[in-house]
Amino acid sequence: MRALDQVFLKKFSILIAFLIAVGLGLALFAHNLNGQKGYPTDPGIARSTAERIAPAGAVYAGATGAAQQAAAAAAAQAAASANVPFGGSTDGAMIFNDGPCTACHTGGVGGAPRLDAAGIGARAAAQGLDELVKKAIAGFTGSTGTMPARGGNAALTDAQMKAAVEYMVAQSKK
Repeated sequence: MRALDQVFLKKFSILIAFLIAVGLGLALFAHNLNGQKGYPTDPGIARSTAERIAPAGAVYAGATGAAQQAAAAAAAQAAASANVPFGGSTDGAMIFNDGPCTACHTGGVGGAPRLDAAGIGARAAAQGLDELVKKAIAGFTGSTGTMPARGGNAALTDAQMKAAVEYMVAQSKK
């Protein structure tokens, strides 16, 4: 090996060693800097973790347990009724006019039958009220259009849906 090659190899080795030292220093600095930053936990992740590890059942503890179960059932019933639209009212006119029904059935949007004898009146005569209520609750896709389940408002109860359909059929007879 010539002397010139040895000088080049020595300088190149020093340069490579320096670059490795700088890279290692930057990596350690970044690791240290990242370790100092605290990241907030996402409440959605914490909630889903709590739901996932929640116990599947409870232990019956005699009369005390029965009282707690009754209180829990009452609280669940109150929470469920608080989420029912229109305050749980079964006034068909209010549900139709203030709910999602009027958006489609007033103008016949998407093949929805209008509130006249040729529209909802003809379907009530052909299919019967019970079938119309069943399709309003479960949803229906036919050749003339689509009826989303519960008119697109999943919080409506069966009784509210029945009242709205009865109101619509009654209006078609006027």
